[in-house]
Formats: sequence, C-alpha cells, structure tokens
Amino acid sequence: MEKTGRRPPFIWRLIRRFNQRMVSSYHKRDRAGNLVLLLTTTGRKSGLPRVTPLQYEEDDSVIYIGSARGQDADWFRNILAHPEVKIQIKEEQFEGLAEPITDPGLIADFLEMRLQRHPIIIRLIMTAEGLPLVYDRARLEQFTANKAVVAIRPTPNKKE
Repeated sequence: MEKTGRRPPFIWRLIRRFNQRMVSSYHKRDRAGNLVLLLTTTGRKSGLPRVTPLQYEEDDSVIYIGSARGQDADWFRNILAHPEVKIQIKEEQFEGLAEPITDPGLIADFLEMRLQRHPIIIRLIMTAEGLPLVYDRARLEQFTANKAVVAIRPTPNKKE
C-alpha cells in the first residue's frame, strides 16, 4: 500500500466523534472558550447547520481559525460555498463573514502568531504534522502549502 502522507480515514472519524462530544459539553467547560470556539457553517450539500469546535486566535477584532486538513476539511468547504457563519466563544454568540486564506505566506504568519501565544501545544501539533523542530521561513511556508486559514470578521448587528 502506497503512503500518501495523509492521515487514515479512521483518525478523522475519531476526531469527528471527539468534536461531537466537545460541542455537547462546550458550556460545561470553564476554560474551553479561551482556546476553542464553536463554528456554525451551512452544509454545502445539505443546507443544514454544522457545528465544529475549533481552536482560534483573535487579532484586531478578527477571528482566525486554521485547518490542519487544509482545504479538505468539511467546515472549510462549507465556508467556500456559504461564507456567512455563526461563532460562539464562551457565552458570546455573533455572526460573521468568513474569508478563506490559502496563501502559504499568510498561513505561515498565522502559525508564527500561534507559536508566540501557545508555543508548547502548537509546536507539538506542527511536529506531529511533519514539520521538523528546527526550520526556516522557507520550510514553514512549504509546510503550509496544503493548509488553510479562515479570517472571520463579525458582521454588524442588524436591527429589525
């Protein structure tokens, strides 16, 4: 069997099951909102709401989320079809417009920001994904070539 460098499908099934548990227990977790938000997208095929827990960073009132699966992640593909999303961070809920980012340089900037804020966990994730412990900017951008990031800007509240 040829190695493709991709994780086996059973890993993604396990992650999906873990995500479902995370969503159902989100309100019970005191610290979950410090690192994890709930992203609600509209299913590109079904049109139904899909909720995914994701780590995030906030910078200048913009929420950034990254996809380890790159553009293959279901939530990312849903955003391509329907960029209007809902976000929940702790008890705060708001709507936003999602902008996909696939430029390796911009994704490398995002990862460097994450490394500054959460050096241990992000370094572990990046190493598990195949980035060596010692790397330069060119290697980081090469690593990000198959990744994706989304910038979400909150939409102003509309009064009816």
